[in-house]
Amino acid sequence: MSEKIKDKFFEIVDSINDQIIKIRRDLHSYPELSDDEKETSKMVKELLEKYGYEVKKFDTHYGLIAYLKPNKNQKTIAIRADMDALPITEQTGKEYASKIDGVMHACGHDSHTAIALGTAIAFSKIKDSFNGNVRFIFQHAEEGEGGSLDMIEGGALDGASAILGLHAYPYLPTGQIGYKYGVMMASADMFTIEIFGKSSHGARPHEGVDAILVTSMIVNSLNHIVSRRIDPLHPAVISLGTIEGGKTSNIICDHVILTGTVRTVNDKIRNKIPDMMRESIKGVCKSMGAKFNFDYTFYYPELINEKSMVNLLVKEATNIIGEQNCIDLKDPVMGGEDFAEYLKVVNGTFFRLGTCNENKQTCHPQHNSKFDVDDDALKIGMKIMGACAIEFLETSVPATLPNELGCFAKY
Repeated sequence: MSEKIKDKFFEIVDSINDQIIKIRRDLHSYPELSDDEKETSKMVKELLEKYGYEVKKFDTHYGLIAYLKPNKNQKTIAIRADMDALPITEQTGKEYASKIDGVMHACGHDSHTAIALGTAIAFSKIKDSFNGNVRFIFQHAEEGEGGSLDMIEGGALDGASAILGLHAYPYLPTGQIGYKYGVMMASADMFTIEIFGKSSHGARPHEGVDAILVTSMIVNSLNHIVSRRIDPLHPAVISLGTIEGGKTSNIICDHVILTGTVRTVNDKIRNKIPDMMRESIKGVCKSMGAKFNFDYTFYYPELINEKSMVNLLVKEATNIIGEQNCIDLKDPVMGGEDFAEYLKVVNGTFFRLGTCNENKQTCHPQHNSKFDVDDDALKIGMKIMGACAIEFLETSVPATLPNELGCFAKY
């Protein structure tokens, strides 16, 4: 029965593909930054309501939750898309390039939104043909403070049994997907360090405490944490992104601010790193007569795919694009993704949708001014999302609770 439903779903996707490509290009032309997705959210809401969805919006942000024939007595699967863009000036030269100065969809969220909309439209046309509920989450601020927590608090996963998500991926050709069992992406934390020294004349450095010199020693010390204090079999990254300090060339600097990020794929290591950093900073400052403030914020957790949901993804994707085009990524990446927050609440899987096409110039990396998505990938994304949702709802897919992942949870 489920195969007939999928065939009908695929026919609808084929019929609306041009419409979805146009939506993607329109979104690309008018990008909006995190927490400013007003017009995008409005367009998504109006389109969903046109196709019979009940849409919940919020007073504090632009995220949306869309319900198709909600029934508390039936199984529910959620599909998530993010809507925000980045503060980058586009240089693709495409006819649908960003028309908003200094803002562009350089990470593919326009394609994620379009794929979810296409999937939603197709489901609306077969809503009486399948069992269960399909819920769509259109999330704000993935690039910002992590809008996923707002959506979860707003009820996005209430009563849901599973969730699906994808990401445009310029490192795989169009027509392929990448999947990963267990840890797929790293946790992503942020930190700020303030160094307080003592100013003096540049010709009399002995009368001051040079915050810039202290900072340089701290940078060196922090970079030794990963190479000398952490097991090399457990990848970790400590990266400094900004250093600000000093007023002029002949004054010993008395105040420096550093910011950076930490990425890990192991919770035990993640929890140890802040203490290691504080020890290093404290040691340098004590030896140099400086003082410091250290602020460490735990942001996105590791993204951990659940085994049975990955099996479901691979099975359905194999039927659509062939086994040879389903690529086991094997190793996690150190990038962060707040889809991980959803996976702490319900089972699910996140996968990579290949979008690289050299002839269309869509192989540039994410967060690059020339990044773009091959429109031919949209149809593949819609079909895989839809097939996985239908199979999950129509069959008894075994589920493992997120905190019972066993050997798949960590290395």
